[in-house]
Amino acid sequence: MTTTIPVFRAIARYGLTLVIASIVIFVALRVIPGNPAEIALGVGATDEAVAKLSTQMGIDQPIWRQYIDWVSGLIRGDLGTSLTSNTDISSMVFDRLQVSIILVGSAMVVALAVALPVGVWAAQRARRFDGVVISIMSQIGIAIPSFLAAVLLVAVFAVQLGWVPANGWSVPAEDFPGFISRLILPVISLGIVQAAIMTRYVRSAVLDVMNEDFMRTARAKGLSPMQALRAHGIRNAALPVITVTGLQLTNVLIGAVVIEKVFVIPGLGTMLLSAVTSRDLPTVQTIVMVLVIFAVVVNALVDLAYIIVDPRTRKETSA
Repeated sequence: MTTTIPVFRAIARYGLTLVIASIVIFVALRVIPGNPAEIALGVGATDEAVAKLSTQMGIDQPIWRQYIDWVSGLIRGDLGTSLTSNTDISSMVFDRLQVSIILVGSAMVVALAVALPVGVWAAQRARRFDGVVISIMSQIGIAIPSFLAAVLLVAVFAVQLGWVPANGWSVPAEDFPGFISRLILPVISLGIVQAAIMTRYVRSAVLDVMNEDFMRTARAKGLSPMQALRAHGIRNAALPVITVTGLQLTNVLIGAVVIEKVFVIPGLGTMLLSAVTSRDLPTVQTIVMVLVIFAVVVNALVDLAYIIVDPRTRKETSA
């Protein structure tokens, strides 16, 4: 019984977060001046045409009814119809979300593959020349915007050397080599900045653990710094790194819109930007809610990772 109560609490907490977020998103977009039907039809639309489209969109209903219809549609997977393209939003959002997740997931894998060993090495060599160099380079990497890294990579590897395409996107099932070649530069552009950020956090987490009393005891028993870290320090250092990874994963998905624009990638960010530009409010509303759901799922996975990595978290939660 004690183990099921925290699960229900977590589900209730995440569910309440989604409800509050949906209300805020819905109300915020309704505050924007202008009739969505009139905006969709243009300034030359007749009153009859505007009234007809308003009825089709359901915006002539009371606001509470509009909210219930929208939320029930989200639960059923029916996300409505785009005002600009007059097509189903569901299929577009799911297709674009897959592209963005591939891009962001690959970038985070690259970032962690670099940050974990480099951050651990920098912590162990904190007062040595190479450790200081790593710290300086990671600080420089944090200061470089992703779009600047993207432009530089395109100029060198796509334009001058011609090793990879400059932009575009290929479906993996149709052209896997083309998919990989077009994925390289945007993944590196996102991953290099995230690797610098994660390296700083890994270095800091490992340094904190190395200064703990149990680590000094382990070294006094004859273990080398690396052996003591592997045996006793990894789990303790992993918790803050897991937290930052979850936060960065959400931030990268939301912030990848610039990279998607630079490399002409049909992801969720470019779809959101186009919808905002065209005042396609149903599409904007749905995409923002999908991003919130993604953030909540990531937070849930981070909480689960806590329990797996550190059993003390499980005991504290069930107490």
